[in-house]
Amino acid sequence: MPPQPGVAAPKSGGSSAVKIILIIVGVFVCLGILAAGVVGYGIWRVSRAVHNYSANGVTINTPGGAITSNPVKTYTADELGIDIYPGAQPTKGGLNMTLPTGSMLAANFVTSDSKDQVVAFYKGKVGSNAATMDTADGAYINWNKSTKDSVVISITQKSNQSDGKTQIHIVHTTNKSS
Repeated sequence: MPPQPGVAAPKSGGSSAVKIILIIVGVFVCLGILAAGVVGYGIWRVSRAVHNYSANGVTINTPGGAITSNPVKTYTADELGIDIYPGAQPTKGGLNMTLPTGSMLAANFVTSDSKDQVVAFYKGKVGSNAATMDTADGAYINWNKSTKDSVVISITQKSNQSDGKTQIHIVHTTNKSS
């Protein structure tokens, strides 16, 4: 008997190209879910390490130490590794970082005295044992007290910053490694 028109033979299974595309899409969806989980876990770990203090101070604890930013903390001359300019007032922006390899402490001050007076004061403190660089608005003094202890002082005076007062930025670093 001859085949009858209009009746199609049934297909067995689907196209192999469609199956491959679906498998690839499934793999990408699984990788996306896995990546979102990893990022979420990382954010959770960071949020547990950060501690907020009043007045916007923050501490970040790491496995090897801590980084603390506390705008109300004042530092002593011993902590800074050099005398604070007489009459200078502390300003926001201090930082204290303690790591297994050493530490870094940064503090900011302002004074009504001129940039030249402040530069002369610090050059007198460090003597000829420091590298200095003068610019139109300020000066930089890099003093290596020893192979493991250094102080960098940045002195700037700009009429459009800090009401024209002279800004003093002191960064004291110590190295514990041999």
